[in-house]
Amino acid sequence: MGSRRDRSAGTPATTELTRRGVAFGVHPYEHDPAAASYGLEAAAALSVPPGQVFKTLLVEADRGLAVGIVPVDRSLDLKALAAALGLKKVSMADPAAAERSTGYVVGGISPIGQRKRLPTVLDLGASAFDVVYVSGGRRGLDLSLSPTDLVAATGAVMAAIAC
Repeated sequence: MGSRRDRSAGTPATTELTRRGVAFGVHPYEHDPAAASYGLEAAAALSVPPGQVFKTLLVEADRGLAVGIVPVDRSLDLKALAAALGLKKVSMADPAAAERSTGYVVGGISPIGQRKRLPTVLDLGASAFDVVYVSGGRRGLDLSLSPTDLVAATGAVMAAIAC
């Protein structure tokens, strides 16, 4: 995927992908804590279109937390995510609850290698790309992999959840 495969990146996400034998690229970049949008910062730093970089957002539902993965230049459609999960409604999760559940810090939450496997939905827009980028498990680190491998690694379903 034209990138460094630096195993010293050593996050639960890279460990999980390696364990599964998934081909992925490791893309570290200099993170600016003052960045207004971590996702747009990643896209710019990696010289990748923002629609190809995906952010991991956690929501709260009656049954607990769930994950929505959408392009960094779009928003999460909460009604569409709820429908994809077979629920009436969801709301954005408390950041502290998201960190506790995933084991990652906000701004660096990877959809891969979370402490608990949560119901996950990947926006259908990912299927337009051979390779997508997601957080590698810390700010300043993205991973590239095929949308098919992302679905397999997270147990996600695909649905139109971005607006």
